[in-house]
Amino acid sequence: MLRRRSRIVFLFAAMLPALAAQPAKIRDGDWPMYNRDLAGTRYSPLTQINTGNAAKLTKVWSYRLRSDEELKVLRENLGAFSEVTPLVVNGLMYLAAGNRVLALEPETGKEVWRYEAKKGAAVSKRGVAYWPGDKDYPARVLVPWGSKIVALNAKTGGLVPSFGTEGILETTVPYDSPPSIYKDMAIVGANNGENPIGQPGDSRAYDVRTGKQLWTFHTVPQPGELGHDTWEGDSWKGRAGVNTWGFTMTVDEQRGLVYMPLGGPSANFYGGDRPGANLFGNSVVAVDTATGKLKWYFQAIHHDIWDYDLPPAPGLIDIVQNGKKIPALAQVGKLGYMFILDRVTGKPVFGVEERPVPKSDVPGEWTSPTQPIPLKPPELSHHSFSPEDIVTAEDTTPEHARACQELVEKSGGLSNSGPYTPYRYRPPGSPPKTTVVYPGSIGSNNWGGTATDPKLGYIFVNSQEPGSIGWIEKMPEGSVVPYDKNSVYGFGPPPRFEAVVRDARGLVDRYQTLPCRKPPWGHLTAVNASTGEFAWRVVLGVTDELPEGKKNTGRYNLGGPIVTAGGLVFIGATNDHRFRAFDSKTGKELWAIKLDYNTSSVPITYLGKNGKQYVAVAEGGGIAIGGGDDNNNESLVVFALP
Repeated sequence: MLRRRSRIVFLFAAMLPALAAQPAKIRDGDWPMYNRDLAGTRYSPLTQINTGNAAKLTKVWSYRLRSDEELKVLRENLGAFSEVTPLVVNGLMYLAAGNRVLALEPETGKEVWRYEAKKGAAVSKRGVAYWPGDKDYPARVLVPWGSKIVALNAKTGGLVPSFGTEGILETTVPYDSPPSIYKDMAIVGANNGENPIGQPGDSRAYDVRTGKQLWTFHTVPQPGELGHDTWEGDSWKGRAGVNTWGFTMTVDEQRGLVYMPLGGPSANFYGGDRPGANLFGNSVVAVDTATGKLKWYFQAIHHDIWDYDLPPAPGLIDIVQNGKKIPALAQVGKLGYMFILDRVTGKPVFGVEERPVPKSDVPGEWTSPTQPIPLKPPELSHHSFSPEDIVTAEDTTPEHARACQELVEKSGGLSNSGPYTPYRYRPPGSPPKTTVVYPGSIGSNNWGGTATDPKLGYIFVNSQEPGSIGWIEKMPEGSVVPYDKNSVYGFGPPPRFEAVVRDARGLVDRYQTLPCRKPPWGHLTAVNASTGEFAWRVVLGVTDELPEGKKNTGRYNLGGPIVTAGGLVFIGATNDHRFRAFDSKTGKELWAIKLDYNTSSVPITYLGKNGKQYVAVAEGGGIAIGGGDDNNNESLVVFALP
């Protein structure tokens, strides 16, 4: 009898790891983390709002995120825009707003509690994280604040003394996005700047109860670590960039793997001081959640000289090929391709070719002879350009076409040699020699990332066609880098290939511009993950100022989609002030509302205590994508059925 009981106990104990490896259960009506789940699906099982009634959605409440005084300070110092995605857990909504962290009633927007940082400061504009607590520690909300992480009691908003020093943990390296909460750890990336030398971009894990650091993953491999030889000489030392600066990471809970999407090394447009492929720059990296040890990596770009980061975390999806189930992930980024990889091994599901690419003519630059190009899915944005691609009067208006031709002439013409065209070198005193690069440094798919419907097997992603123009020139002695990017617009962030259109009839106001490539300029695409083909693809966004019949241009877009079991894809993102719902099976637009401001955030959907389903999105996203009025206010806007 004792032997039999011992055997039963042994068998039960053997089952415990498997039981523990199952994904944590999320209440259907909650949205407890940035991507709703650790797999990064942004999939909600709610069906109350569906394809049959989405057209009836109406605004039910809104909450202003910043005061006039806060907006004034931010405009003068940081720029004012919100990328926040709120959370809804156990009947409360949590979000960051200026220098405050808020808990609201999700049915009404009524404030339940608030935590305020010091005056003039700002907590993360991207959101907060939630930990459900355990038998010894109550639930808490974690919010980044510069190089600090603040832990708040989820019910009261008070600081949690057991975390860090009286509720505030100093992490040294800033991170401006919600930590990824897995079991009892908070995993963070780094916002370590874009100068060549600076703080490390290492990813780190902390004990969510105490703030104790558990492990560090070196994103620039140190001596003796795999990948160190991809940095020639001492170019690895003190290297900034190579960081997860985007809004979250994803986790395969069954296998205990966390996936980190990494940006490129700094500086962005010159790499002569860092010869080599530069791992783990521009890579998706899988590490063991318990130890931070490398499991595998896939580098999407070798030796980045375009600022083609991978801002969004990959979405996990199980796909079927030839009757075999493959655990996969889909990684997108600024580069305008989607890589579908086996998430256990990192190997491409549909194949990737290393194709020859043009060589840089910048003195001392190192160029990778090849770059990886996925065989499937097709490109999400253009990667080449020819003179025939320039907009014409028939596409938009004569004023727009003329402004673009003038820009081309002023730029000394435009050159492009296909995917991964390097910016041309302009010797001192020579006339402009301008390169046009696609998708451009703002990127095809920036932080918005993907949403995944596990039942349809579709991956939804928005993309854009901003392009970048300019050249590389020698910098004055004592500059941070010997060579850097310039253009007819002057130094600074890479200007898009667009022109200001001045028209007495008010075609475009003085704050706005139009792209100089033929439309469409933005898309929403559904990719069938099992085939690698587009299931559907629609133009995303309109240009209201254009004549009738020409408005359906697509628009620049930041922020990303979510998807529901009700058959809907919700997305704001576009700089035409719209918030939209599409049929997830067909791509048909079912509902759109014009907001007061743009959105640069990911929406959510949740169930209130009253049994009603809501959809919420933050507006007021004025970052770099047009609309001089977009910095005037920021609000959370919430919709429901009548």
